[in-house]
Amino acid sequence: MLLQIGQIVYSKAGRDRGEAFVVVDVDGEFAYIVNGTSRPLARAKKKKARHIQPTNHTDEALAAKLGSRAYINDAQIVKTLQAYDQHKA
Repeated sequence: MLLQIGQIVYSKAGRDRGEAFVVVDVDGEFAYIVNGTSRPLARAKKKKARHIQPTNHTDEALAAKLGSRAYINDAQIVKTLQAYDQHKA
């Protein structure tokens, strides 16, 4: 399973099961995920890739900012997830 920075994923296991997140970093079999509210950028969750359900959607603008280490705040993460939810529905 290949995860990308900026990709929208869902948690398959744990207390946060079913919640949507954005991948902010990938390290081997682990991904660091945030959602901007219960998991802000300052406290990214380290989660095994097998406990994550990836989607086919990657926010390219957010991925570019994350890749270049540009400033991103939690509100941008929340906005990205809300836009995905509206697009999905």
